[in-house]
Amino acid sequence: MSNNSNNVKTEDASGNIQYNVKLTMSLEDNINIFKQIFINDDTLTYRKFENNKNCLTKFCMIYIDYMVNSTTLNQYILKPIMNSDIVNAQNNFADILYKNVIESSRIKKTSDINEIVKSLISGCTALLIDNCEEILIIDTIRFETRSIEEPLSEGVVMGPREGFIESLKVNLSLIRRRIQNPNLKFKFKELGTRTKTNICICYIEGLAQEKILQELYSRLNKIQIDGIIDSNYIEELITDSPFSFVKTINSTERPDVVVSRLLEGRIAIVCDGTPFVLTLPCIFLERFQASEDYYNNYLFASFNRLIRWSGFFLSTSTPALYVALVNFHQELIPTQLLISITASRQGVAVPTLVEVLIMTLTFELLREAGTRIPKPIGQAVSIVGALILGDAAVNARFISAPIVIVTALTGISSFLIPQFTGVVPIRIIFLIMTSFLGLYGYIFALTAVFLYFTSLRSFGIPFMLNSGTGAITFQDLKDTSIRAPQIFMKKRPKLISNNLKRQNSDKEGLK
Repeated sequence: MSNNSNNVKTEDASGNIQYNVKLTMSLEDNINIFKQIFINDDTLTYRKFENNKNCLTKFCMIYIDYMVNSTTLNQYILKPIMNSDIVNAQNNFADILYKNVIESSRIKKTSDINEIVKSLISGCTALLIDNCEEILIIDTIRFETRSIEEPLSEGVVMGPREGFIESLKVNLSLIRRRIQNPNLKFKFKELGTRTKTNICICYIEGLAQEKILQELYSRLNKIQIDGIIDSNYIEELITDSPFSFVKTINSTERPDVVVSRLLEGRIAIVCDGTPFVLTLPCIFLERFQASEDYYNNYLFASFNRLIRWSGFFLSTSTPALYVALVNFHQELIPTQLLISITASRQGVAVPTLVEVLIMTLTFELLREAGTRIPKPIGQAVSIVGALILGDAAVNARFISAPIVIVTALTGISSFLIPQFTGVVPIRIIFLIMTSFLGLYGYIFALTAVFLYFTSLRSFGIPFMLNSGTGAITFQDLKDTSIRAPQIFMKKRPKLISNNLKRQNSDKEGLK
């Protein structure tokens, strides 16, 4: 047999590999087939052994050592086969081992080389038997995973502390445990021609719209990429507006958030190897909602949402409004405050617009540095940036003192809505327009951004959905800028769910 692995496989333009060899009755020939397929790969282990009571019966286990559970191999495969009396039979060894000897809940017979190779790479063990053309694939997968803990990016004071991890099976169990209903469906799919990454589409049958589900399948089937490393890869490839600065697909690390969105009729995509789960369709109002809103009193939750809305306004508009008032509409500023601002600008060489742009860029640099550098020195960088650099810049008349206040207020406000990715682009748009036209430019920019948002779609659902396309009703406002008590929220969002009635208004529950 040739030592060149190219003789046993073919690869198409997309990177899909098909092996063109067949198993034989010879154990040694079959072993050589796998050695040829995995040539120059030292991770595979070939463990030959015999039955203690019939030395003529020879076996070989093939597995990747660091991906299998050695206890399972020794106690439930190797030991039973070596000590068994039943293998003295002359024929059908594969059937005998499958039904009577090997103690495993997940085992199958196959002679398909492509399926066997895929299983080996996934962490299964292939059992080769002399004088047999079939191979037993036994589930012995063992992966080291980190423990379930509270996600750092979505911490809460009240509510569950569990967060997703990088294991697909663990993440699915966290969802299934919260929705113990047979209508919760899991559909698996592989993406990435080389990585073969497993993903799972989760939805509740009867709540999720079939047309949205079919559109999702259609977009996933069109994906042609070497590898999927994170769920964000999928998000960029299936989103309605790939060039938009606003994300139209949501992501979260919290199982309770995913469950709540599934109960509203949305669809979740769980990707192996990442703790971030995608949910769709997504609407604008979701950016201002938090899971803790539903664990606190509705008055306190409504107040927090209004705070987030004010944070959105301040983070996007504060620099633009400051530039507009100082440069174009000074008559709107109280006299004493105007005098103070004018005095602080004495000796500053750059225009107000340049000041704001410099400070905005500086703040983003400090934020990114604080995120990337090790945590023990992250706080030191923030303190240096906020105190030393800011104070030195003001004393050197490089910038004026009000600009430091405006930048700090803008930055702090942006932290109130960390899920909204379009804050900085909107801020720049507002700033540029107001630098030319003052408040008129701000109004024009605000109108343009609003029209842009209304043009966005998330799997056919309007991004600016207010629970319907017609007139706004009281029911539409119960879970938007405020949160009404649970007893009043009797309907799911229109255009997203097939079943509008919630559990508290429908005694039959999920149908």
